[in-house]
Amino acid sequence: MIPSRLFWPLLLAVTLAVSLWSGPLAKVLGWGWLGKFPKAWELETDKQISAALKWLVEDATLGPIRFQQVTRAVSAAIEAPYQAMRALLIEGLHSGQGQQATEVLPSLSWLAILAGFAALAYHAGGARLALLVAGCFLYLAMFGQWHSAMITLASVAIAVPMGVIGGAALGIAAWRTPLVDRLLRPMLDLMQTVPVFAYLVPILFLFGFGPVSALVATIIYAMPPMVRITTLALREVPPEVVEAGRMAGCTRRQLLWKVQLPSARPALMVGVNQVIMLSLNMVIIASMIGAGGLGYDVLTALRRLDIGAGVEAGVAIVVMAIALDRLSQAFAQRVPGQHGAARLIWLVLGITLVTALAGRVLPWLQTYPAPWILSSGALWENAIGWINLHLYDSIEAVKILVLKGLLLPVKQFFTGIPWPWGIAAVTAMAWRLAGWRLGVTGAAMTGFIAASGLWPEAMVTLYLCGVSVLIAMGIGVPLGLWAASAPRAGRVIGAFIDTLQTLPSFVYLIPVVMLFRVGDVAAVIAVVLYALAPAVRYAAHGMREIDPQLVEAGIVSGCTPRQLLWKVKLPLALPALLLGLNQTIMLALSMLVITALVGTRDLGQQVYIALTKANTGQGVVAGLAVAFIAILADRMLTALAVDARRKRGAA
Repeated sequence: MIPSRLFWPLLLAVTLAVSLWSGPLAKVLGWGWLGKFPKAWELETDKQISAALKWLVEDATLGPIRFQQVTRAVSAAIEAPYQAMRALLIEGLHSGQGQQATEVLPSLSWLAILAGFAALAYHAGGARLALLVAGCFLYLAMFGQWHSAMITLASVAIAVPMGVIGGAALGIAAWRTPLVDRLLRPMLDLMQTVPVFAYLVPILFLFGFGPVSALVATIIYAMPPMVRITTLALREVPPEVVEAGRMAGCTRRQLLWKVQLPSARPALMVGVNQVIMLSLNMVIIASMIGAGGLGYDVLTALRRLDIGAGVEAGVAIVVMAIALDRLSQAFAQRVPGQHGAARLIWLVLGITLVTALAGRVLPWLQTYPAPWILSSGALWENAIGWINLHLYDSIEAVKILVLKGLLLPVKQFFTGIPWPWGIAAVTAMAWRLAGWRLGVTGAAMTGFIAASGLWPEAMVTLYLCGVSVLIAMGIGVPLGLWAASAPRAGRVIGAFIDTLQTLPSFVYLIPVVMLFRVGDVAAVIAVVLYALAPAVRYAAHGMREIDPQLVEAGIVSGCTPRQLLWKVKLPLALPALLLGLNQTIMLALSMLVITALVGTRDLGQQVYIALTKANTGQGVVAGLAVAFIAILADRMLTALAVDARRKRGAA
């Protein structure tokens, strides 16, 4: 077997040589099939999937029940509470239809909603959080984003409870039954690696265009973290707590509901926070299939290149995301008994009743007055205009430098790799890192990508992901090291990273497109911003977890600060850094599908094209190709992290 110190340089050198010479060689010998899998040999998986879904919708039956009836029942079960939530927040309750409809009950006034969220925030985290949340919702009203924000909030308010309840139920089942756990694990891996657009394609086909499809996609997308966290939280309940419950005479059901779930509450609330943020992110993206709301406003503004409207809607998304994120985090950390709820409930009910009654006489109590609405659109238009006027040449120079100096050479390398060598190289890497099973898996997954005719697009995806991850790690790891070594800097960097993690992925496109236009440079910048957070967090976490005695031993041995960093700290923090790299890759791949909107020609564009054409098979196959890349990267980096931990333990 080739030693590791020779294997990786040799593999890289051979791959570089093959990339450089395969193109000219293929031209001389007439081997055009090297660049792309021969058309005659391609799998027709996309057509088979499309045909299967068509059969499912039109002909499939479950006993006496047609599958179409099942989808309609699911639609009705989701649409009924969604319409009720819209009536509560936006439209009110009406009798009759069309122009003959009369209002029976008004919707909640903007003051009542603002007061309700402020009261929730005060109950969860005190006065400062209440002011923050109230300020966020007041911003939505003041800048004319209230109606769109309430549409988005209605979707989140329906998707989150369903995602939490469904995820918790599956998590409990996986915790109790090992077989369920084994069956769910690969499904969850696939669900968390399939790009968000790929969810929309089959759901659009099954449920049609509209908010129900968006909600179904949102629930499915947001559920996996709740499943995993529920299972993990229940496994980590201290055995002595469970034993005390048994000694008190609890039945199995009482033990779960009275002992284990309450003990796991802090971790479960973290899962709820994840469901909220993923639901908000997905609802924004699902605006493309009829969700409406703030995401639709951003998408419309991007299509029209309306800078002011796009930024205003984007800022509104950020404001809502910050409010919901801080509120859910506060509930996760809340001490029971703190800030009683009774008085707050009566206060909110009083405001609701007063505004509902007095709003008929004083309309501004019910609906925020149009004359009071502010607009920052002109400000953003002028700012971007000034930048384009005075800094256009500098931005273009930087853009061209990055494009020619970094992106194009890396792109040439990846797109020059022929599919036979690509499959062989991935198989060798996977086998070397984790054994023959992962090697066979790697060969099968890369073979599927090639045989689906998506090899060129997959190589573009790898190039964009590789460059973005390299830049994100190059920025994130030093920031993480700085945050770990300097508490004051750590607080500032932590606040910055918290903000980045709060923003839905759609939002990153707005400033990037306006400054850098469309293309690979814009895509890389958006991906770096979105994927930066785990690189920083895991680097800081890894440095903080180092045993101080080992650092002290290095100092006593006479290490300089640089030697201490490179010879002691970084090797000890390597497992955490590899996990950070893993998560950075996952986020980069997820964001790359979103950047299809700015003109990248990768797998994400294939998913986006499939979505616009409602080509279910093409969208699923392209989504699976992205998922396979993510799964292989995850498995190989996990193997590296395990090996690094083993070596650190042996040392």
